[in-house]
Amino acid sequence: MNRQRVKFPGAFGSTLVGRIELPDPPGSEPAAYALFAHCFTCSKDLKAAGWISRALVERGIAVFRFDFTGIGESAGDFADTDFSSNLDDLEAAADFLRREREAPQILIGHSLGGAAVLAAAERVPEVRAVATIAAPSDTDHLRDTLIRLAPELEERDEAEVTLAGRKFRIKRQLLQDLAAGSLQGAIAGLGRALLIFHSPVDSIVGIDHARRIYEAAKHPKSFISLDAADHLLTAERDARYVGEVLAAWAGRYISLRSAQTATEEEITEQGEVLVTGGPAGFAQEIYTRRHRLLADEPASFGGTDTGPSPYELLLASLGACTSMTLRLYADRKQWSLDGVRVRLAHHRVHAEDCELCTDDEREGGGKIDRITRKIEILGELGADQRDRLLEIAERCPVHRTLTGTIKISSELA
Repeated sequence: MNRQRVKFPGAFGSTLVGRIELPDPPGSEPAAYALFAHCFTCSKDLKAAGWISRALVERGIAVFRFDFTGIGESAGDFADTDFSSNLDDLEAAADFLRREREAPQILIGHSLGGAAVLAAAERVPEVRAVATIAAPSDTDHLRDTLIRLAPELEERDEAEVTLAGRKFRIKRQLLQDLAAGSLQGAIAGLGRALLIFHSPVDSIVGIDHARRIYEAAKHPKSFISLDAADHLLTAERDARYVGEVLAAWAGRYISLRSAQTATEEEITEQGEVLVTGGPAGFAQEIYTRRHRLLADEPASFGGTDTGPSPYELLLASLGACTSMTLRLYADRKQWSLDGVRVRLAHHRVHAEDCELCTDDEREGGGKIDRITRKIEILGELGADQRDRLLEIAERCPVHRTLTGTIKISSELA
């Protein structure tokens, strides 16, 4: 992952510091840009934000994270900020990205940052997808929290509050701004695809906020439960899951101009595949005319585990072809096939231990490739129908290719 530190003017003219994280190899064009708004009083260096960003970058989406005014490395007085100034900072970040790189197509917001991206989306016309993570459904939630922590704010101009173990100076203007900031209109008029992540056990922002956001939004909208995750996504597996699901979901709505143009220019035939590798490591980018995939090796083999291994992709091809073939056959016969699950594994075994090998193959010694395929057929089908589908699985085109005579010709391009 290629990181670049940048500076740009924020809402009050103060210098804000951000980081653009780009896919490898250096110089390659990302498929799209995402702008990330972190939680209240958090900085761009929050671990969860880093893990989410890494998962997106591994899938070709560049991520721009920055510190709001008075937070982290950014200049300015945090006490002078409010929700409105956060929206202005977000707009300034989008303007900078548009000017220096490419306008963001994705807005991502964590906690209050989620409320901010919902409110700021209308200011960035290029945005096509918005994702919130543990976001409140209205700014009153933060206002009530601050009053509980510092009740004197209702009478005094400013007070000191402790949040996440750190002390911050807050002015009463923040409470007034939060009280005036209704999100319901912004959510209803969002006009972009929306993905809501929330944990049912979030003790900071309850799950009911996700319900209210979902109900106020118009389609297309989706909700993903984060199970046992906490509010700050302190477990790496939870944060990376958010990034991986977000990347897959966003691909349906954003325009992957950079990656798609390259493949359309270089791939001339339907079914052709282009694979590119960088100057180091095992990570590979795989392009078809309309899709981008990743391949890699696990860390135990010296890779970085950013995608399936070549053999896992091979098994995936056989499994997908098997399931498609059974679906086609069942539909033609009008059988009640509810679904197919195919579990595959690849092993190198000694020829003498191979139950399916011929005597000549066993006598040849050495090792051979063995693929096991377990097919689960779902639906109210009789034993004869299930046996027939097992026979049909042998006719899957990829199965025939793998078990037939294959000749591969290679030449330098």
